[in-house]
Amino acid sequence: METLEFQAEARQLLQLMVHSIYSNKDIFLRELISNASDALDKVRLAGFQDKELAVDTDDLRIELEADKDARTLTVRDNGIGMSRAEVVDLIGTIAKSGTAELLRKLKESKENSADLIGQFGVGFYASFMVADKVTLVTRKAGETGGTKWESAGEGTYTIEAADDAPQGTSVILHLKPEDAEDHLFDYTAEYKLREIIRRYSDFITWPVRLKVEKTEKSEEGETTTTTEFETVNSMKALWARSKDEATEEEYKEFYRHISHDWTDPLEIIQMQAEGTFEYQALLFIPAHAPLDLFMRESKRGVQLYVKRVFIMDDCEALMPEYLRFVKGVVDAQDLSLNVSREILQQDRQIQLMRRRLVKKVLSTVKALDAEKYRTFWQEFGAAVKEGLVNDFDNRDAILEISAFASTNSADELTSLKDYVGRMKDGQEHIYYLTGASRSIIENSPHMEAFKAKGYEVLILTDAVDEMWASSVPEFDGKQFQSIAKGQVDLDSDADTAAKSEEFADLLTWMTEALKDTVKEVRLSSRLTTSPACIVGDANDLTPTLEKMYRAMGQELPPVKRILELNPDHALVTSLRAAHQESKDGAAETAELIYGIALLAEGGELADASRFTRLLADRLAQAL
Repeated sequence: METLEFQAEARQLLQLMVHSIYSNKDIFLRELISNASDALDKVRLAGFQDKELAVDTDDLRIELEADKDARTLTVRDNGIGMSRAEVVDLIGTIAKSGTAELLRKLKESKENSADLIGQFGVGFYASFMVADKVTLVTRKAGETGGTKWESAGEGTYTIEAADDAPQGTSVILHLKPEDAEDHLFDYTAEYKLREIIRRYSDFITWPVRLKVEKTEKSEEGETTTTTEFETVNSMKALWARSKDEATEEEYKEFYRHISHDWTDPLEIIQMQAEGTFEYQALLFIPAHAPLDLFMRESKRGVQLYVKRVFIMDDCEALMPEYLRFVKGVVDAQDLSLNVSREILQQDRQIQLMRRRLVKKVLSTVKALDAEKYRTFWQEFGAAVKEGLVNDFDNRDAILEISAFASTNSADELTSLKDYVGRMKDGQEHIYYLTGASRSIIENSPHMEAFKAKGYEVLILTDAVDEMWASSVPEFDGKQFQSIAKGQVDLDSDADTAAKSEEFADLLTWMTEALKDTVKEVRLSSRLTTSPACIVGDANDLTPTLEKMYRAMGQELPPVKRILELNPDHALVTSLRAAHQESKDGAAETAELIYGIALLAEGGELADASRFTRLLADRLAQAL
């Protein structure tokens, strides 16, 4: 027996492992099972490559055995095993263990390696989170002698020969006492071991067998207890099988398992990428939106596996926020993870996977039949439109799958492609109006001329519409134009210029009289029945956006808007006459017209009591 010291870096890593790297102590078992799975892969490959190698590959397996009395947990495999020199290199020195060495090799060779996940060494140290002492017994396939390694994780370890060691590796953990406050559970408990295996290692290729007690009663009433190894993991990775090899019910059951949803998915998306960077994905679009879809604290992202080893539950790096409702699994063959496998590094592989997954989801939505699409957009349309604000790369694809209410139909939504196909000759813009509800928008003064002349207007009522409509420039070469902002010239009458001259004095006077609330008063070509409306300049924030920003604590300078008058309305012509005759009350009437226009668009009066008093006085004078 030899007593050796850990290399300095290994000792530091050991302390990090125990105290800070892993956030969840249960993960130690994932690491050990992953190492065992890798050893089984390697022994099978070695048997194929060297027919003379004396290895037994008939029943490759991983076994777990807990001893409650001795408080030990043994994880064993009959895989490739290790020689004495490999034990010292892989466990005693960090320079040749786990991720550090492998990443160095990858950088040098620029080749993919199947050993990134399951590399023995770094993950093995996680055992010391739950064990006071760890014993390892191993024999390399094809060799006659074995090796026993043991350490309490204090900086030294012992190593000696173990001639009776079977092929493979056994890791015996001498467990620490249970400590609920420190999230240190009883890892000899059968229920706890089953829970960890099913969560992290359910889809490992090899059987994971747990030694369990079986109690039986004979006809004479005698009770007998026996022990046997029971396979705990399913080994069924649906994403690794073609659609022909799995049933519809299996997909639905798997969706319910990962999503905790009681309904069937709306659509199943399966994809496989091969070549220099390989991964498989099985994604699901739910049939209904979760209750927390628009809650800030809601979880999002898909489950991430690497070589069928579960890494994390909600991998936000693989799915953008606007597709947060997508559920599923992504299983990568090679992925750069940090030493604990819990936090992904933002590297090129992650970005590449994300781009491909997003494009696949959007193209799948585009190909949905009419009924499924209607359900999808009703449930998730408001979330998908968030992508128009922050996903510039896929903006065109999102616009293509988006649907909107419009004045073309009271019941059916329209795509932008269909809207453009219905545009009038000479129409240059896609017209829209945002508001709190369809009824408010349809009754808005801004709609009057568009209705009269038969122009279609998109009716946008979701909160996110205020954001994207002002930031997305165009679709299919047609620019978006709010009918409540900027100049909208729909008037083809020859006397437009004459009217402007006719009302010039009134407009100048009203602009001065209302200078505290509006930046300009001008004639309108968008009104047919209302006396006035309020519009913004082309680049102004809408009142709704102003409220949203202020609600988020952002102070904004007040935005003055433009008051447009209908020169054909009796109230406006009467006001013009009163102003020309310098009649008393013209200024108050101008104030009332502004208030009426503000209320008509759903705005709030700055001084409601003054407005009602002025209105009551005018009504009294009229009677």
